[in-house]
Amino acid sequence: MRAIQLPGVGGELRTYTPRSESLVHASGAPFASRTVFSAAHVVADPYADVSPDSPAAVDWDATLAFRRHLWAHGLGVAEAMDTAQRGMGLDWAGAAELIRRSAAEAKAVGGRIACGVGTDQLTRGSLEEIRKAYEEQLALVEESGAQAILMASRALAAAAAGPEDYLEVYGHLLRQSSEPVVLHWLGPMFDPALEGYWGSSDLDAATDVFLQVIAAHPDKVDGIKVSLLDAGREIDIRRRLPQGVRCYTGDDFNYPELIAGDEQGFSHALLGIFDPLGPLAADAVRVLDTGDVKGFRELLDPTVELSRHLFQTPTRFYKTGVVFLAWLAGHQSHFTMVGGLQSARSLPHFARAYELADGLGLFPNPELAETRMRTMLSLYGVAQ
Repeated sequence: MRAIQLPGVGGELRTYTPRSESLVHASGAPFASRTVFSAAHVVADPYADVSPDSPAAVDWDATLAFRRHLWAHGLGVAEAMDTAQRGMGLDWAGAAELIRRSAAEAKAVGGRIACGVGTDQLTRGSLEEIRKAYEEQLALVEESGAQAILMASRALAAAAAGPEDYLEVYGHLLRQSSEPVVLHWLGPMFDPALEGYWGSSDLDAATDVFLQVIAAHPDKVDGIKVSLLDAGREIDIRRRLPQGVRCYTGDDFNYPELIAGDEQGFSHALLGIFDPLGPLAADAVRVLDTGDVKGFRELLDPTVELSRHLFQTPTRFYKTGVVFLAWLAGHQSHFTMVGGLQSARSLPHFARAYELADGLGLFPNPELAETRMRTMLSLYGVAQ
């Protein structure tokens, strides 16, 4: 492998020598100690004549192939979530088609799948309109045979007068759900429109309302996904959950320690970072299945630097890095995103992502990744 010149944040070039071999990851039995979902990205159709504000043009073959890749390593797929660019290039019509196709594929190959239920048919609306939007999406997910993940709603955040409106809307949905769902609390670092969710910007007060929803319907809540990037708060919430309700960490900054857990419990996982980390994350969880917490941490702790890099502020643009790494890894033939989101990060950001991912051995073909990185650099005018 030849040395490559990578740009830093100050415009300087540094020399990096790519690794010559990737790590070998074997598929294996289902996980025994943790339930683990990867929130998966969508692959755009690069030949579609669309603009950033057009409905998403999706390459369905490549999108479903990536889900089969995750299932082959034992991971569940969390479909039509934030990582799939819900509300950032993928509208409800596109998400509905994605849910139908992925759920059918999961059934065909025996993969585990859970799908996001939101209100993105609306931008704003009354509480009744918001309930109906949630109901429409919940019905589609349940009809597909997938587990439902009740996502946070921008429309509800805008319409709710206080905690009582959240209690009423979520209570209504949980009473009519046919199977236990996952409740998703997505913080404003991922979506600024969700500031003040659960009726307060005070996180202690918001947490109390969130727990009230669960306590009123524990038989209808399989678990919660907490995406606040606050390990201490997640642990506090986890310890206050009713018996039998799981905590799925969505903390892409602190996931190794949260999944490993402590003497009072642990978190399962539903993570966007497990899109690029899929095979390595699967290896780590299988080590944890043996009771080897130290071995688990030795595998997963080194990945945190990459995750924190991809999820750096503004956090909502982490999808750009995820898709960039999928292109370098050979999971898709191009670096194009729905909504034109490939422009959302800088060249130094991409260069550092490549360096960190390569150092972890994430690329099945390091030579291909290097060639594609050089192509990217040349497009930006960086001579090699």
